[in-house]
Amino acid sequence: MKTLKQLERLRKAHKLIKLEKTGTPAEFAQKLYISERQLYITLEKLKDLDAPIYFNRKRSTYYYGFDFDLLVNVTVQVLVNEELKTIYAGCTILKENFSTARLLQ
Repeated sequence: MKTLKQLERLRKAHKLIKLEKTGTPAEFAQKLYISERQLYITLEKLKDLDAPIYFNRKRSTYYYGFDFDLLVNVTVQVLVNEELKTIYAGCTILKENFSTARLLQ
């Protein structure tokens, strides 16, 4: 779930930056429910994705230097036992057979 939280944080940070409604770094961190240190890490992650992030002291907000968009899609799907057997190419079956084979020896 840590990854989902990080993706959601990136999405929310992007939205606030795009709207230019971040406030100071302390306010921005508070809006994301994280520390300022975590905020700077989040901003670095966005910059690693080539986000042109700048801070305007006069307006007291972060903004993008040019048009930048971030699309985050996450799909969570619950799989039943039969689907797992298909995905793992029968590993579940092999484990069951292996246990049985050991008992027969």
